[in-house]
Amino acid sequence: MISSSRIAVARKRRGLTLAELGDLADVSVQSLSNYERGRTEPTNETLSRLSSALRFPESFFRAPEIDFIPPENVSFRARSKLSAGPRDGALAASRLALELNNWIEQRYKLPENKLPSLGQFDPETASEVLRARWGLDSAPISNMIHLLEAHGVRVFSLPPEYKDVDAFSMWRDGTPFVFLNTLKTPERGRFDAAHELAHLVLHGEEHSLVGPQAERDANAFASAFLMPKSSIVARMPKTPMVSQIVKAKSIWMVSAMALTYRLHELEMLSDWHYRRTCIDLGKRGFRTGEPNGLPAREKSQLLEKVFRLTQAKNTNLRDLAQELHVNAEELSSWVFGLVFTIRSGEKRDSGYLETERPRLSLVQ
Repeated sequence: MISSSRIAVARKRRGLTLAELGDLADVSVQSLSNYERGRTEPTNETLSRLSSALRFPESFFRAPEIDFIPPENVSFRARSKLSAGPRDGALAASRLALELNNWIEQRYKLPENKLPSLGQFDPETASEVLRARWGLDSAPISNMIHLLEAHGVRVFSLPPEYKDVDAFSMWRDGTPFVFLNTLKTPERGRFDAAHELAHLVLHGEEHSLVGPQAERDANAFASAFLMPKSSIVARMPKTPMVSQIVKAKSIWMVSAMALTYRLHELEMLSDWHYRRTCIDLGKRGFRTGEPNGLPAREKSQLLEKVFRLTQAKNTNLRDLAQELHVNAEELSSWVFGLVFTIRSGEKRDSGYLETERPRLSLVQ
């Protein structure tokens, strides 16, 4: 039996309209519409053409039905500027990443969700409360992805073709998820992770994740969470020079622009000095990039541990992709490009499931 929903998800994942897919697979638009609505099923020959056009194995379309993530359940940045094609493509890829998460959860004990609901606080206070609950004090955060994963957030990457999608987060069956763009600077990636954490703790499952105010709140929380007021005041002079800002940004591992904005927010830069500093930073290339920035983006510690344990069972990326009914390239796009291979000369172990699932220990 063919899963109609998987035809639709695969088409959206590849960013194709019905007409475009029809041209590629030599199938009428009406037939494709009927397949996606479950009214009729493609023949084996037609399925083979669809599989080739969509770059998914035929087994993908014979796997159980899957639901599509509703756009209104997700916190897309600059939602009004994001066209439906990239949005739906990113959501389709993320829905497939959830299949990997299910696979992992069946085999390993992952950290439990430890995100409090902080919607009753303003963003600045919420960031202070969360830092206190997580025992962070005012210290700079060494790795945002590791911190999120240690507190039960599942973090995956977005495929590189969705460069216009910065990041997004959502709740699903009580589990928080964050999806990050890997094409931004490492500093931007950290801010995006903190921004999505804000949506999860400020808005949760019961409040709207969308709207201008939600975005302003998330930005304010991210700024305060990454650059606590007490830490900034203790380390930065009043009205710092541009050279001091450029040097100090490495303390909190943020962009020079983000630090400048925070200094202005804390009234350590006047309106005039803030504007002049932004102009100067722009001339130095800090609006479009981060000169002399962090050497590498943060990656998932949880996924690395999972892959290392899976490799110990003599299972490589291609084997896992086959279990999930996708190709290795597709799987790699969800996991920050992490790969693993079978060690040569070792016998393959066909069993995955454990009587007791190994518990993954994550370092904050």
